[in-house]
Amino acid sequence: MINKKSQSAIEFLFLIGIILFFFTVFFLIIQKNMSDRIRERKTVVVRETALDVQNEISLAHKSIDGYSRTFKVPEKLNGMEYEINITENMVYVRIKDTREAIALPVFNTTGNLVKGNNEIKKENGKILLNQ
Repeated sequence: MINKKSQSAIEFLFLIGIILFFFTVFFLIIQKNMSDRIRERKTVVVRETALDVQNEISLAHKSIDGYSRTFKVPEKLNGMEYEINITENMVYVRIKDTREAIALPVFNTTGNLVKGNNEIKKENGKILLNQ
């Protein structure tokens, strides 16, 4: 009689262990999926911001002299701090403290890009940014 009770207890503990193992695996898979989606959203936001700046510079390049426009660069990307600049004919956007970054080619531009309002214009065939 004692032998059957101890065997039932061992089988019960074994069953509980298997159930805990499967729940753990299930939650790890969900966590991985969610972190992939968050990283994907970050990548999309970074890319969209870089593309917006690239498009503004491209539009100024295609326009005639005298073109002037003000466009806005967000202060934060989905609540995250980031860096944005134009270096060596590339617009570079990087979220601080992560690996999310992108660099896209742009036409030769004089001036600096800032978060907030930016004024872009074309004078004498040159694209001027915040000058």
